[in-house]
Parts: sequence; C-alpha cells; structure tokens
Amino acid sequence: MTTPTTWQNWSGRVRSAPERIAVPADTAHVAATVKSAVQDGLRVKAVGSGHSFSEIAAADGVQVRLDRLGRLVDVDAESGLVTVGSGIPLHRLTPLLDEHGLAMENLGDIDRQTLAGATSTGTHGTGGRFGGIATQIRGLEMVLADGSVVTTSADERPELLELARVGLGALGVITAITLQCVPRFALHVVDEPMPIDRVLDEVDDLVETNDHFEFFWFPYTDTALTRRFQRLPADTELEPEGRLAHWFDEAVVSNVGWDALLRVAARRPAFVPRVNRIVTGALSRREYSDLSHRVFASRRDVRFNEGEYAFERGRFRDVFGELRSLLGGLDHPVAFPFECRFVAADDIPLAPTYRRPSAYIAFHQYRSMPHQPFFDRVEDVFDAVDGRPHWGKMHRLGVPELSARYPRFADFVALRDELDPTGVFTNDYLDRVLGAPVGAAR
Repeated sequence: MTTPTTWQNWSGRVRSAPERIAVPADTAHVAATVKSAVQDGLRVKAVGSGHSFSEIAAADGVQVRLDRLGRLVDVDAESGLVTVGSGIPLHRLTPLLDEHGLAMENLGDIDRQTLAGATSTGTHGTGGRFGGIATQIRGLEMVLADGSVVTTSADERPELLELARVGLGALGVITAITLQCVPRFALHVVDEPMPIDRVLDEVDDLVETNDHFEFFWFPYTDTALTRRFQRLPADTELEPEGRLAHWFDEAVVSNVGWDALLRVAARRPAFVPRVNRIVTGALSRREYSDLSHRVFASRRDVRFNEGEYAFERGRFRDVFGELRSLLGGLDHPVAFPFECRFVAADDIPLAPTYRRPSAYIAFHQYRSMPHQPFFDRVEDVFDAVDGRPHWGKMHRLGVPELSARYPRFADFVALRDELDPTGVFTNDYLDRVLGAPVGAAR
C-alpha cells in the first residue's frame, strides 16, 4: 500500500482522493488487497490509465492500480487464444501480439487504455461487420468481493463471462483476460476530406464497401475528414506513411498547432468557427498501408471532455441532422469535431451495441471551454432515439433511463447484487447508473 494522493483522469476533470493505493504484482496480491479493504470497511476500485471521461474509476477507499499485471500469460498462435494480464495498455499489447503473428480483430482510435479498462467500459472501433473490443473476450480471471478468485469461460461460469465482458468494474477486479486474436493483418488507408453533404448522402455505401469507415466533422464547416480502411494480408507489400509526413500531421497539425489555436479560441470564443475552418483547410488526402496496430490508433495530446452515444444505425442521418442544427442556438461555440463510427450488433448485455447494429457519435469540447450546455442539448437528441451511452464517456443518465434502454439491465444488477451485495466495488457513479447494491450502507 502507498500513502494517499489525489488522482485525476486523463482530461483532468475527474478527481478523487483514495484513502489507500495498492499496486499489486499478481492475482493473489489483488485478492489480499480486497480482503483487507473489506475488513477495514473500505470500498475498492480498480483503475487503468484513467482515460475514461466518466467518473467510473473514481475511488474513495482503496484504489487498485493494475500496472504490474501487464504481461503475456499464454499464447497459442495456432488457435489465436491469448491470455494476458488485465493491466496491460493496448499500445503495449498489440506489438507483443505482432511478434507471435497475431493481432486484435479491431481496435479503437486511441490505444492508451488498459485492456481491462477498454473492455469493461464497452470501448469500440469502427466497422459495420465488427463488434467492440469486448467481443474478442473468451475468458476472464476475476477477484470477487469476498476475495475469492474465479475463472470464467464458455465452459466455466459462462453466465458470469456473458455479463462481465462489459462489467463496468461492478462485478469484481479483472486480473487476466483471454482474447480471441486473429492472424496479423495490414490496412490500406485513405484519409480524405469530403463535403459533409456528400458524406451524408453516401454514408451507407461508405460503411458497406469499406471494412472500417469513420468520419470527423468540425462544426461551422462544410468539410468532413473521412477515414477508409481495407484489410489486407500481412505479407502484402506495405507502403507506410513517411516518417516526416506522419510526424508533421500527428505532432504539429493534429496536436501542437491545434492546441495553440484552441488556447486562443478559449479566450476569444468568437474565433472558434475560424479555428475550425483553419483546421479543415489544413487537411489533405493521404493514402498508405501498414500493419493494423500501427494504423487504428492516433496520437491524442490535446485534452478535452467527451461524451458518446450509440443508437440504431438506420437513424444516423436524422440524428446527425438534429445535432448539426442545434449548434446555432449555443452561447459557446463548439471547438471540437463530432466523430461518427459504425459498429455491429453483439450479445453483451451492457454493451451499447447489444442486439442493435449501431452508429456511434462522439461529441467533445476543449477542456478549458464550457461544455455542459452543449452536452445537455446533444443528450436531448440521443434521448429521443433511445441512445445508449459509452460507459467511459460523460453522460447524465441514471437507472430509470438505462433500465429502459438495456433489455437485460435487471439481469446484470441481479448478478451484481449476488456477487457484491454490500457494494465493495461500487462508487458514486455506479450507484447512479446501476442503483446501490442491496446490502450497501445507506
């Protein structure tokens, strides 16, 4: 155990001051930490990289940092099954998989999260035929509220595996994850600015004809940055982006230069539309190919606050149109783009894509600019289409709304109450979105 300290998430908005911090080296140490906390009447919250924008990882009792649980435990290159410590960040995991000729089937556009954090919050990438990262899970090792260690698979406690793949940290501390990986593959990439009206007209075709498609639209402009990926065999002759061009775009245009413009805009909000036009004007067409783990994720140095919702994919144009129209009524301009992605339905009860082919729209605001009035207006739009929030992003919903939008919400809560009746693993956020556990102190 280490002495108390203040913790904050990546954006700097969420802060907490746990009474104790544990950095366990193995599963037995995690179990001992949980038992000790229970004896002392403290709640336990595992934390990864802090890249969630919601308060899901905020701890007031014992904060368990899983940094040391980050090694490959077992690799079966023939079957593609890989077991790994839950605290490994995705950007460290993917090169290790590559050394064994393997890759994750799909990834998001940021890879700083830990594997457990990404899967537990329903983090996803894009691709109409591909599910979120948690759909790749085939087994879990977990420490429960009584300090016992359980393993789950299709043959061993399958009901726990089914629900814990996107478990919000509410069912236990995940210490190891078994993934179904695929043979390593490459991606052919086309990044191209397009008129936003053309993108909206062609969006169904763009999703269907590309393995992965997404786009970013900066408010007050007529241009979207589209990203189209096609999967290729790993032995394809690659044509990666030049190092200088990649550095200039990632470090200068997309991060340092943009942040400098946003700092000016934060002091002079009327400058925001001009900043957005400057940024979109700097975008250019890029085409290259590289191994998948070098392509999916992008560098993110500019700090912001973010929310994101999934909704029925067939309603995408209408929803996007509503979001586009609300911008004119805001007192504070929006300096960040909407990010639009498309994901397959799955069978994970608390995944936002449960039994529903979905579009995701993420909304952001620069960290030093007012965000709440804008976020409230956006959430009104998603409320009208039964939108389901990304658990790691900011949202205002509670039990009444969420229980109506997730068909198996009650099943999840019942299992949580069975496994953790006194609320060892809860916090204020989980009490809001799931309700307090049946035996928790009121």
